[in-house]
Amino acid sequence: MTYLATHEDLAVLHNDAIKRFEEKRKSPDFKLQISDELKSPTPKEVRVVLRNSGVIDPLDICEYIAKDGYLAIAKVLSSMTPEEVIEEVLASGLRGRGGAGFPAGLKWRFARHAKTEPKYMICNADEGDPGAFMNRMLLETDPHSVIEGMTIAAFAAGSNQGFVYCRAEYPTAVKTMIHAIDQAREMGLLGKNILGSGFDFDMELRMGAGAFVCGEETALMSSIEGKRGEPRPRPPFPAQSGLWAKPTNVNNVETYGNVPQIILKGAQWYASMGTEKCKGSKTFALAGDLNNPGLIEVPFGITLREIIYDIGGGIKGDKAFKAIQTGGPMGGCLPASMLDLSVEYETLTAAGSIMGSGGLIVMDEDTCMVDIARFFMDFTQDESCGKCVPCRVGTRRILEILTRICEGEGREGDIELLETLCREIRQDSLCGLGQGAPNPIVSILQHFREEYEIHIREKRCPSKVCKALITYSIDAENCTGCTLCARNCPVNAITGERKQVHVIDPDICTRCGICYSVCNFDAVEIN
Repeated sequence: MTYLATHEDLAVLHNDAIKRFEEKRKSPDFKLQISDELKSPTPKEVRVVLRNSGVIDPLDICEYIAKDGYLAIAKVLSSMTPEEVIEEVLASGLRGRGGAGFPAGLKWRFARHAKTEPKYMICNADEGDPGAFMNRMLLETDPHSVIEGMTIAAFAAGSNQGFVYCRAEYPTAVKTMIHAIDQAREMGLLGKNILGSGFDFDMELRMGAGAFVCGEETALMSSIEGKRGEPRPRPPFPAQSGLWAKPTNVNNVETYGNVPQIILKGAQWYASMGTEKCKGSKTFALAGDLNNPGLIEVPFGITLREIIYDIGGGIKGDKAFKAIQTGGPMGGCLPASMLDLSVEYETLTAAGSIMGSGGLIVMDEDTCMVDIARFFMDFTQDESCGKCVPCRVGTRRILEILTRICEGEGREGDIELLETLCREIRQDSLCGLGQGAPNPIVSILQHFREEYEIHIREKRCPSKVCKALITYSIDAENCTGCTLCARNCPVNAITGERKQVHVIDPDICTRCGICYSVCNFDAVEIN
């Protein structure tokens, strides 16, 4: 592999790589494996972060170089000062894509102005939201864009050492990233005296065990240090005292992935996409009751309706849209009345949700919103590190109340108790996990309060989801006595002779729903 000692060496390799890239694709035997999760772009989409995903071989650094890879770091090291890099990123409007939306350039400036040495760069790849896979896909399909973006950020912040923190549950991403780091180091794009500039920067990958709380930057740093992954009080913020009490900059995978294109094409080009407050594009993992789920990248300002119907292909089975969960387990559930909401940090927050890292879960008319609230609280309560009482105990109490409601044991006053608990947990929890844990419950109370009331007062689940509040029966007029339901019932709750009407014993039935799914004559009813 060629060692690139100067900017001129990179320029020569770039031209050669382009020729080889084009020749390789002309071969009749060429085939690039593309993940099913990566959707083909629609007219509503853009490709900035995902520009190389499904286009290049992620294991071949020369293919990345053929697509203008590492030209941005060459430009930075040869003709820009750290302050000029920071100003360019600030002018682009790039905000952190991990969820908070803090200006990336401002973070770098804080780290640069910190007096203590050494300074550390961290790439947060601990993507733990259920249904989210944006960061994993970028690491698996275009790892060098993350390395290059992180190196540029390190130059701007004055750092010589970086860490990519990735959960061990992403084995392909881990393997691909380690391979890419080794390739970049071997070619002189990481390590000492990069491209003959005198700038030193190296990085390594650290694996986490998959604790959701380690996505919070202070808990992540504790994990890298070999300690239990628990959040720390702030201030001091990481830019002043982070990893090993040294100035530290933390951005997520997508944030770094944007940087090379901003440097190459300019801040104005990037800022031309999106809205006044939210520039550029955002990747989303589109999941749930959709015809076309997958990974998408769209400009800020697009509406939820456009994402769901124009890109996602609408709701499965032509059912009605009911809600969309944005921002993962700490996000909110927005109803159909908000389908025309512009997707921006501030608009989502004002609507009672958050941007988060980019998970979008679409729910159809058959979804029970009380059960959804219980599901997300079960997740966040299980993932709580337990360090602070409001999160450790408060989320447990909320989960107990929601479980009781779903089991038909809800009481008058439960809704008001939930509201009080949510308010206290938001105010008093130490980190973002506890502060955001009540969001699904609060938003569902705001937009779907009637469902809570029906569960509590009528002991009924309108969506026929909560097992304790439903029963299965067989319609005598439609039953043909085919015995298919009885043969598939795991607890033998269905009786009846062949070609005779069958009966379900409610005392034995576990409400598993198998009879309903196998019946070919619409004879099984849910009440």
